[in-house]
Amino acid sequence: MMNLPAHSQESDGRLQLERNTLRLLCSVLLKPGTRLEICRLLDPAVFHDPLRRVVFEEIRALGAVESRRLRELLPARVTNRGFPEFDLHDFLAPHDVSEAEIDKLFEGALLLLDQSHPDEEQLAN
Repeated sequence: MMNLPAHSQESDGRLQLERNTLRLLCSVLLKPGTRLEICRLLDPAVFHDPLRRVVFEEIRALGAVESRRLRELLPARVTNRGFPEFDLHDFLAPHDVSEAEIDKLFEGALLLLDQSHPDEEQLAN
């Protein structure tokens, strides 16, 4: 009988961290300039999941657009990058980010920023 590797909690946590960072970047509560700055600081390589990396790269490429416009443009751009089944609504579920949740999402983004710049002072501490 073959032993299949279990999906580790660390891997699940990592995917959740990536997902939450993308939810933050798509949030209407985040100003376009703030999104642009976070994207500038984040290294795409910290996104281990290929779909999440493509979504991040497209968010970054769109620049300082309003979040509603970003959400309009993102699905076609991700589809054109090789993910024809991409559904932004499902991807960002829960779709809306509350003001109370935004701090948690920022904290996750800071963890990814720390991984983007491992030789610098830690931001998430």
